[in-house]
Amino acid sequence: MGKSLVVLAVSLFIACSKPNKDIQITFSEHDLVSTTLAKSWDEGIPLGNGVIGALVWEKEERLRMSLDNVNLWDLRPMENLNTPDYKFSWVYEQWKNDTYKEVQKKFDVPYDRSPAPSKIPGAGLEFNIEVLGAVDSTRLSIADAICSIDWKNGAKFRAFVHASEHIGWFSFKGVPEGFKPLLIPPAYNVSGESKEESPVTGQDLRRLGYEKGNVEENEHSITYTQKGWGGFIYDVNVAWEQKGDVLEGCWSISTRFPDWKETKDSRILVNEALQRGFNKNLSTHKNWWKNFWSKSAINVPDKVLEKQWYLEQYKFGSAARDGAPPISLQAVWTADNGKLPPWKGDYHHDLNTQLSYWPAYSGNHLDLEKGYLEWLLKYKSTFKKYTKDYFESDGLAVPGVTTLTGEPMGGWIQYAFGPTVSGWLSQHFYLHWRYTMDRSFLENKAYPWIREVAQFFEDISVKSETGLRKLPISASPEIHDNSKEAWFEETTNFDLAAIRWTYEKAAELALELGKEEDAKKWEKVLQEWPYFAIDESEGLMFAPDHPYEESHRHFSHLMAFHPYGLIDYSKDEAHKKIIDNTIGHLVNVGSDYFTGYSFSWLANLQARAFDGKAAAKTLRIFAENFCLPNSFHVNGEQHNRGYSKFKYRPFTLEGNFAFAAAVQEMLIQSHTGIIHVFPAIPDDWADVSFDTLRTEGAFLVSAKKEAGEIVQVSILAEKGGVLKLKNPFGDRNFILDATYTQENGIITIQTQANQKINIIADEA
Repeated sequence: MGKSLVVLAVSLFIACSKPNKDIQITFSEHDLVSTTLAKSWDEGIPLGNGVIGALVWEKEERLRMSLDNVNLWDLRPMENLNTPDYKFSWVYEQWKNDTYKEVQKKFDVPYDRSPAPSKIPGAGLEFNIEVLGAVDSTRLSIADAICSIDWKNGAKFRAFVHASEHIGWFSFKGVPEGFKPLLIPPAYNVSGESKEESPVTGQDLRRLGYEKGNVEENEHSITYTQKGWGGFIYDVNVAWEQKGDVLEGCWSISTRFPDWKETKDSRILVNEALQRGFNKNLSTHKNWWKNFWSKSAINVPDKVLEKQWYLEQYKFGSAARDGAPPISLQAVWTADNGKLPPWKGDYHHDLNTQLSYWPAYSGNHLDLEKGYLEWLLKYKSTFKKYTKDYFESDGLAVPGVTTLTGEPMGGWIQYAFGPTVSGWLSQHFYLHWRYTMDRSFLENKAYPWIREVAQFFEDISVKSETGLRKLPISASPEIHDNSKEAWFEETTNFDLAAIRWTYEKAAELALELGKEEDAKKWEKVLQEWPYFAIDESEGLMFAPDHPYEESHRHFSHLMAFHPYGLIDYSKDEAHKKIIDNTIGHLVNVGSDYFTGYSFSWLANLQARAFDGKAAAKTLRIFAENFCLPNSFHVNGEQHNRGYSKFKYRPFTLEGNFAFAAAVQEMLIQSHTGIIHVFPAIPDDWADVSFDTLRTEGAFLVSAKKEAGEIVQVSILAEKGGVLKLKNPFGDRNFILDATYTQENGIITIQTQANQKINIIADEA
């Protein structure tokens, strides 16, 4: 019922093994299209499969493909995290004794000073395109995940990163004899002055101290091998063949850590791919993306928002995989500018990884979200060790900033070692259960994780003078930066929301599993924690006596509303007042110190408050002011229109994916257990539809609105169970092909597994 992504199929050349046979590339109005090549890496055309990736752009008259692998990491440990002072109790003592500069010196400064641990770049693959003349057009076909470039002289370039194999392909037509790629190592050993030093904008690669890598070139292949820290080695291989004016080639990156399971060498991967051939690889690649795009679709009248949503879906499909690590700050598109990536390309769990997976749930891409959870479970023992070492506690905590292998990296310790990080991560386990209704997952993964987090919160809490529990000291990302004042004596709303949510859901899941004693325990502990700090007119505060007074990028104080839903419009008028006051005050204080993801998050808040007009406006601000031409979110405002005082451009992905989640919140909501169709769309969105968005309870919903009226809703009950739907037709008659009851505007149906339900407006 929604508009399909595919709008036009055009026959284009991409067939090197059979160069006379053209194949089809699918064109869409949502594609990235230009008449020039990007001139910087962060504006390049992105290709990826969750493990390897490439950016296609022009550098100094050459076509450049910046090659990346998610496992390219310098994993040297932070030495300051292995000292007697590496204790939450020691930090508390320094805070209490007014010697907090010692904490900053021992834990904050080393993160800024040390170049590693860090994500590192792979290599550059370059082609001398000066001989081809002027470019006529460039395009990213998001339906097929194919980059195409045409020159005015008739030459053509096509490239893709295979959706499920760790290889990338490229093809040229109309090139001269002897045309071949160059493999360019990263700037680990280049001469010249050191570049700007900052964890935000990236430290110089040479600070890693790597010896010069080895480049072995043969007639039709090049292999670059680079030794990193601690026995880490990676290699990049590219091989090609030219027949007449047609050049085709394949590349891969392989990584080897001393203690890791052996993986295939890049040369073997490339050789196997070449034996399969270009056309066969392209066919399986396209089939994967066809299946991806069949999972969900939208059609909204605001074409800026619609295109951005499709581009976010494309990037999510390029950055996430089951079996791969989570989406890091830049995923498979590490900076290619002679520097380390912004914020070392790490895993920030005080916002970034969480927001990156928001769209997976209602967007119906839980198969790709699964890799996030499996990675957390894989490194659970690492997190348990961190919990014991730093908090001197049992239970489960997760560092707020981690390496590829889950080790803590440090930084501003209020957040890098924040005590409630594992609570926010718990929500993703809960959401996976609610959106899949996978009982085995609930019993063996979700509840055990949440139970251990609940145990941790109980263990580290202390009793206040009122008899209620509190944290010894508490923080609210990233209020007051890393100063002593960033620690609050009373538990902040940020920490409290994670704690109260954890106990509420631990009790809920324990009851679901028949663990009544567990449920009673968690309910009892929940009652021992205070309620949120709320100002009568301004809504949610940071902590008691600490209102939201200055514009800030991280809405840490209002998480009880979103994403946790502990305060919600559905509950009562008091909750509505808190929400309206909180959002109103947030907007009134202004966006001077918002970054791009702040606008994406704000749109989610506005959608949850059923304010579609405001949500759509906020999303437009994000798309038109905080994204580069290739749709990458770069934190700062790019056009000086007064939306933010941040003007820089460090690329990170969480703002992109939170944008997609906000669009989906406008179209469907189910967090209260009741499905709302089109809950937050602007009044002037007369014609809008969506296909197979997923809700809690494992229901797949499609809906259509025409001329301002909802005309049809279709639902597939994947697992069966009780379906509750807010009547989308209001006072109008409707026809429903299943037995149902209706009370207070809520339609209730007892469904069977795989039951299909259709509801249409009765125009009779």
